[in-house]
Amino acid sequence: MVAPRRKRYNRKQRLPVAKKWIPTYKGKNLVKGYSKWFGVDKVCAITELELLGHEIDSKYKEQIFKQHKFKSEDGQKKNNEEREELEFWPDSDFYFITAYTSGGTPYGITWEEYERDIKEETEDREDEKKNIKKIGLYNDYEFFDEDIPF
Repeated sequence: MVAPRRKRYNRKQRLPVAKKWIPTYKGKNLVKGYSKWFGVDKVCAITELELLGHEIDSKYKEQIFKQHKFKSEDGQKKNNEEREELEFWPDSDFYFITAYTSGGTPYGITWEEYERDIKEETEDREDEKKNIKKIGLYNDYEFFDEDIPF
Protein backbone atom coordinates (compact mmCIF):
# COMPACT_ATOMS: atom_id res chain seq x y z
CA MET A 1 0.00 0.00 0.00
CA VAL A 2 1.29 3.43 -0.94
CA ALA A 3 1.52 6.28 1.56
CA PRO A 4 -0.98 9.14 1.14
CA ARG A 5 0.04 11.70 -1.45
CA ARG A 6 0.39 14.49 1.12
CA LYS A 7 3.12 12.45 2.84
CA ARG A 8 5.04 12.09 -0.41
CA TYR A 9 5.18 15.80 -1.21
CA ASN A 10 8.46 17.66 -1.30
CA ARG A 11 8.69 21.15 0.23
CA LYS A 12 7.76 22.95 -2.98
CA GLN A 13 4.57 20.88 -3.27
CA ARG A 14 3.82 20.94 0.46
CA LEU A 15 3.84 24.71 1.09
CA PRO A 16 0.84 25.65 -1.12
CA VAL A 17 -1.18 22.74 0.25
CA ALA A 18 -0.21 23.68 3.82
CA LYS A 19 -1.59 27.22 3.34
CA LYS A 20 -5.01 25.68 2.72
CA TRP A 21 -4.65 23.02 5.44
CA ILE A 22 -3.58 25.27 8.36
CA PRO A 23 -6.96 27.07 8.75
CA THR A 24 -8.71 23.69 8.96
CA TYR A 25 -6.45 22.40 11.76
CA LYS A 26 -8.36 22.13 15.06
CA GLY A 27 -5.61 20.80 17.35
CA LYS A 28 -3.60 22.57 20.04
CA ASN A 29 -0.06 22.04 18.72
CA LEU A 30 0.28 23.19 15.11
CA VAL A 31 3.87 21.91 14.77
CA LYS A 32 2.95 18.40 15.91
CA GLY A 33 -0.14 18.33 13.71
CA TYR A 34 1.78 19.58 10.68
CA SER A 35 4.53 17.00 11.16
CA LYS A 36 2.03 14.16 11.46
CA TRP A 37 -0.24 15.30 8.62
CA PHE A 38 2.55 15.79 6.10
CA GLY A 39 4.91 13.08 7.40
CA VAL A 40 7.86 15.34 8.20
CA ASP A 41 9.92 15.75 11.36
CA LYS A 42 9.23 18.61 13.76
CA VAL A 43 12.32 20.57 12.73
CA CYS A 44 11.07 20.59 9.14
CA ALA A 45 7.56 21.49 10.34
CA ILE A 46 8.91 24.47 12.30
CA THR A 47 10.94 25.67 9.33
CA GLU A 48 8.03 25.41 6.92
CA LEU A 49 5.52 27.00 9.29
CA GLU A 50 7.88 29.94 9.74
CA LEU A 51 8.21 30.20 5.95
CA LEU A 52 4.42 30.44 5.83
CA GLY A 53 4.49 33.30 8.34
CA HIS A 54 3.47 31.57 11.58
CA GLU A 55 5.15 32.51 14.86
CA ILE A 56 6.61 29.57 16.82
CA ASP A 57 7.44 29.96 20.52
CA SER A 58 11.22 30.28 20.88
CA LYS A 59 11.37 27.99 23.95
CA TYR A 60 9.44 25.28 22.14
CA LYS A 61 11.67 25.72 19.11
CA GLU A 62 14.84 25.35 21.19
CA GLN A 63 13.42 22.25 22.87
CA ILE A 64 12.66 20.60 19.52
CA PHE A 65 16.09 21.49 18.11
CA LYS A 66 17.83 20.03 21.19
CA GLN A 67 15.81 16.82 20.94
CA HIS A 68 16.65 16.55 17.26
CA LYS A 69 20.34 17.15 17.93
CA PHE A 70 20.50 14.50 20.67
CA LYS A 71 18.61 11.98 18.55
CA SER A 72 20.94 12.48 15.60
CA GLU A 73 24.06 12.26 17.80
CA ASP A 74 22.76 9.09 19.49
CA GLY A 75 21.97 7.61 16.09
CA GLN A 76 25.45 8.38 14.81
CA LYS A 77 27.05 6.86 17.91
CA LYS A 78 24.91 3.75 17.55
CA ASN A 79 25.75 3.42 13.84
CA ASN A 80 29.46 3.85 14.55
CA GLU A 81 29.35 1.23 17.31
CA GLU A 82 27.50 -1.24 15.07
CA ARG A 83 29.92 -0.59 12.22
CA GLU A 84 32.92 -1.15 14.51
CA GLU A 85 31.42 -4.39 15.78
CA LEU A 86 30.83 -5.65 12.25
CA GLU A 87 34.21 -4.62 10.86
CA PHE A 88 36.07 -7.37 12.64
CA TRP A 89 33.95 -10.16 14.03
CA PRO A 90 36.02 -13.29 14.59
CA ASP A 91 34.54 -16.50 15.90
CA SER A 92 35.74 -20.06 16.37
CA ASP A 93 35.56 -20.95 12.66
CA PHE A 94 36.28 -17.67 10.90
CA TYR A 95 39.14 -15.21 11.20
CA PHE A 96 37.09 -12.61 9.33
CA ILE A 97 33.40 -12.85 8.42
CA THR A 98 32.77 -11.03 5.16
CA ALA A 99 28.98 -11.37 5.08
CA TYR A 100 26.16 -13.82 5.56
CA THR A 101 24.15 -15.80 3.04
CA SER A 102 20.39 -15.33 2.83
CA GLY A 103 20.09 -18.39 5.06
CA GLY A 104 22.28 -16.80 7.72
CA THR A 105 25.43 -18.84 7.13
CA PRO A 106 28.60 -16.77 7.47
CA TYR A 107 31.33 -16.79 4.84
CA GLY A 108 34.74 -15.25 4.81
CA ILE A 109 38.31 -16.18 5.75
CA THR A 110 38.66 -19.17 8.03
CA TRP A 111 41.44 -19.45 10.57
CA GLU A 112 43.09 -22.19 8.47
CA GLU A 113 43.05 -20.02 5.33
CA TYR A 114 44.44 -17.11 7.28
CA GLU A 115 47.32 -19.12 8.70
CA ARG A 116 48.05 -20.85 5.41
CA ASP A 117 47.78 -17.95 2.97
CA ILE A 118 47.97 -14.60 4.65
CA LYS A 119 50.61 -15.33 7.28
CA GLU A 120 52.81 -17.06 4.71
CA GLU A 121 52.48 -14.11 2.30
CA THR A 122 53.46 -11.57 4.94
CA GLU A 123 56.38 -13.71 6.08
CA ASP A 124 57.55 -14.14 2.47
CA ARG A 125 57.39 -10.38 1.86
CA GLU A 126 59.39 -9.69 5.00
CA ASP A 127 62.01 -12.25 3.92
CA GLU A 128 62.24 -10.64 0.46
CA LYS A 129 62.77 -7.21 1.98
CA LYS A 130 65.50 -8.55 4.27
CA ASN A 131 67.27 -10.31 1.38
CA ILE A 132 67.18 -7.22 -0.81
CA LYS A 133 68.65 -5.11 1.96
CA LYS A 134 71.38 -7.71 2.58
CA ILE A 135 72.34 -7.78 -1.09
CA GLY A 136 72.38 -4.01 -1.22
CA LEU A 137 70.02 -3.65 -4.15
CA TYR A 138 67.79 -0.62 -4.33
CA ASN A 139 69.79 1.37 -1.80
CA ASP A 140 68.65 4.68 -3.23
CA TYR A 141 65.12 3.58 -4.11
CA GLU A 142 63.22 1.20 -1.93
CA PHE A 143 60.32 -0.26 -3.90
CA PHE A 144 58.98 -3.68 -4.76
CA ASP A 145 56.85 -5.11 -7.55
CA GLU A 146 53.76 -4.98 -5.31
CA ASP A 147 54.20 -1.21 -4.87
CA ILE A 148 54.23 -0.41 -8.61
CA PRO A 149 50.68 0.35 -9.82
CA PHE A 150 51.10 -1.13 -13.32
